[in-house]
Amino acid sequence: MKKTSAKLFYLLSILFLSTASYAQNPIVRDIYTADPSAHVWKDGRLYVYPSHDIDPPRGCDLMDKYHVYSTDDMVHWKDHGEILNATQVPWGRKEGGFMWAPDCAYRNGKYYFYFPHPSGSNWDTTWKVGIATSKQPAGNFKVQGYLNLGSDSRSMIDPCVFVDDDGQAYFYYGGGGRCVGTKLKPNMTEIAEPLKPMEGLKDFHEATWVFKRNNIYYLTYADNHTEDKKGANRLNYATSTSPLGPWTYGGVYLDPTGCDTSHGSVVEYKGKWYAFYHNSVLTGRGNLRSICVDELHFNADGSIQKVVQTGLLSKR
Repeated sequence: MKKTSAKLFYLLSILFLSTASYAQNPIVRDIYTADPSAHVWKDGRLYVYPSHDIDPPRGCDLMDKYHVYSTDDMVHWKDHGEILNATQVPWGRKEGGFMWAPDCAYRNGKYYFYFPHPSGSNWDTTWKVGIATSKQPAGNFKVQGYLNLGSDSRSMIDPCVFVDDDGQAYFYYGGGGRCVGTKLKPNMTEIAEPLKPMEGLKDFHEATWVFKRNNIYYLTYADNHTEDKKGANRLNYATSTSPLGPWTYGGVYLDPTGCDTSHGSVVEYKGKWYAFYHNSVLTGRGNLRSICVDELHFNADGSIQKVVQTGLLSKR
């Protein structure tokens, strides 16, 4: 009976992977990537903007390069190469490193790449959100400066930009247990109003992501996940009728991925919804992560079903 069950499970696993409408996870295997920010642009391709774990690792302080990946079929992924590194940031810390989770937005014929980076040797208290721009989605980005977000630069990480159907852009960042957001001016380089706390989130840690579906706004984020002393983040979500809340907590949609941290994004592409995330299945090390993608499903009431992580089946 045990042999039959094991054989059946194996055959079902092979059938699932062979009929999946996306590449086997992790989708990038030649370098280590994390914190995927996914967007669909006007050329019809889906682009992912991740951070980059350096091998051999020392820690997150070595992360200082950004690549971009794109696909038009969720199977074949193109590496567009490095688009930015710490040496190209004139206001950045002289030691480099600390190029953490980025995001990208499009407006008025230009792509705006937002990235967190410290401006001083004391990295923890000198965070800024830098801006680089290009007329292409995956190359020729030039650093333009940084957003003026006020004097409190603690944990100014994980920038997220959401552009609503009416063209209004919203900016968010979150780290150290706090999440804030506001409107952006049309120039995409200045905030239009003071930052405000995102109210209603439960156990927020970091990794803000905002998207919209059927007139419902969703804010996803990583929690602290300390109640069972595992210390591994999960991805949660909350909903609202406004892009700036208040938010109603919805639950966990992605369980721990084998990393100490979790960070993801959600995007619709060709009629299906996808959840991007990272795991450590290739290395078993939380500082050598790899980006993955799986389908995301919603219930009739708009709530999110928990993601089935096919990336956990692809360990070599």
